[in-house]
Amino acid sequence: MGRRRVIILGSTGSIGTQALDVIRANPDLFEVVGLAAGSNRALVAEQAAAFGVEHTAFGAADASQLVRDVSADVVLNGITGSVGLEPTLAALESGASLALANKESLIVGGELVTSRAKPGQIVPVDSEHSALAQALRSGTHAEVRRLVLTASGGPFRGRSRESLRDVTPREALAHPTWDMGLVVTTNSSTLVNKGLEIIEAHLLFDIDYARIDVTVHPQSIVHSMVEFVDGSTIAQASPPDMRLPISLGLDWPNRVPGVGAPLDWTTASQWSFEPLDTAVFPAVALAKQVGEAGSTFPAVFNAANEQAVLAFHAGRIGYLDILDTVSAVVDAHEPQGMTLEAVYEAERWARSAADQRLHG
Repeated sequence: MGRRRVIILGSTGSIGTQALDVIRANPDLFEVVGLAAGSNRALVAEQAAAFGVEHTAFGAADASQLVRDVSADVVLNGITGSVGLEPTLAALESGASLALANKESLIVGGELVTSRAKPGQIVPVDSEHSALAQALRSGTHAEVRRLVLTASGGPFRGRSRESLRDVTPREALAHPTWDMGLVVTTNSSTLVNKGLEIIEAHLLFDIDYARIDVTVHPQSIVHSMVEFVDGSTIAQASPPDMRLPISLGLDWPNRVPGVGAPLDWTTASQWSFEPLDTAVFPAVALAKQVGEAGSTFPAVFNAANEQAVLAFHAGRIGYLDILDTVSAVVDAHEPQGMTLEAVYEAERWARSAADQRLHG
């Protein structure tokens, strides 16, 4: 087999730049044929020159057109936010394998995305979902009892709900393991991010919400686990390094040699697991309700949360008001069918409803 032809959407972000690191180290496996980003034209031009790429695009609409125009084996969608939905749909329609780091497009798109995907066409790049995909190779779908997503617990693990009332934006951004953007890092502290990942896991692997659980694992070494009907649990473990799931996304189901460092078994270490405190972190239970409701509810959940997080960082609301706002907006939502326009309209409504509540 020849080299895999790769289009990278979001090439200037964290996922995109690490993907290019993997490709640079493995020129015999991959060839970059397209790059797309938001607005950083200078860096894209630099990347295009370094990898000999002729086709570049800026913005989600142009990225979608790039996917339609350029033949690729793999499209890595590393765009941030639900604006990545149209490029995700374009990638699926092109027939290419979709290495999906843009989880929002699957979560808000729901059946719009899953109905267009061929079996195995979407390969998850999130570390948790990559871990699940790897562990699921140990048995058939019918043999799966449940999926267990691991969570670091964020910076407020072990705290009481009342003690979170006066949390500052600076404290919310102090994530113990990963360096991420403002919204995602805050979502990791509230566990909204884990809630979104539960919805993503359901859509990717077709497992009921009642059989998807979360366990808190502060070391972030075990990235997720699959429990099988015979009582066996298969875990995927590796040092926190996104290049491993990215490489699997690019070359699934093949493993790229040397892409990440293995665990060091010559030094003593301890891994701990503890149950999620659902009273302090209600986001996971709310996300399950939202996911089970389906339709445009996940889009509303995601959009209302983004507005609330931005309001928190602007100093307009308190930390606990984030989830209270999201819950109120979700409760008020009345879905209007499930089309691309309905998703975008639901997002617009949710942002407006959240803003009205936040300014009220």
